[in-house]
Amino acid sequence: MTRGRTQPIRGQFDLISLVVSRWPVPERSDLTPEQSEILVWSRRPLSVAEIAAALDLPVGTVRVLLGDLLDAGLIETHEPPVLDAPSEDLLEAVLAGLRAL
Repeated sequence: MTRGRTQPIRGQFDLISLVVSRWPVPERSDLTPEQSEILVWSRRPLSVAEIAAALDLPVGTVRVLLGDLLDAGLIETHEPPVLDAPSEDLLEAVLAGLRAL
C-alpha cells in the first residue's frame, strides 16, 4: 500500500489536521483503492484520525497515502492553528488562583 515508505513525501499530517478532497476528482488509474476511498471520505473536511478510523488503517499508513494525494494535488490540508504559549504573568495569576482555593 505504501511501497515500504513510513513517512509521507509531502505534508506533516497532525492527527487533527483537516483533509478535504478537491472535486471533481479527475479519472486516475494510478490511485490505490485506499486512496480512492480517502477521496470519497474527505469530500467534507475530516481529520487524519477520522480518516484512519473510517478506513480501519494505521495512522502512519494513512499519512503516507495522504502525502501522495497531496503531492498529486487531489487534496487540501488545513493544519491546526499554532497557539502562542501563555504569558508568564497569566501563568502566575493562575497559580495564585489555584493556591487561593
